[in-house]
Amino acid sequence: MPKMKSKRGAAKRFKLTGTGKVKREKAFASHILTSKDRKRKRNLRQPTLVSDVETKRIKRLIQA
Repeated sequence: MPKMKSKRGAAKRFKLTGTGKVKREKAFASHILTSKDRKRKRNLRQPTLVSDVETKRIKRLIQA
């Protein structure tokens, strides 16, 4: 049986925390930044956790 491979696109976008939660970066921070206020851009820099609904599906993608 060959080794299981993780989905590399998902592995680059998501990381597991020490407690097993899935961490992600926020979207909408790459361009058209002049129309977004300072507070919104600052909050977009912070990583956040994936919702509980999506966690199981994403863990399956990134586990090798």
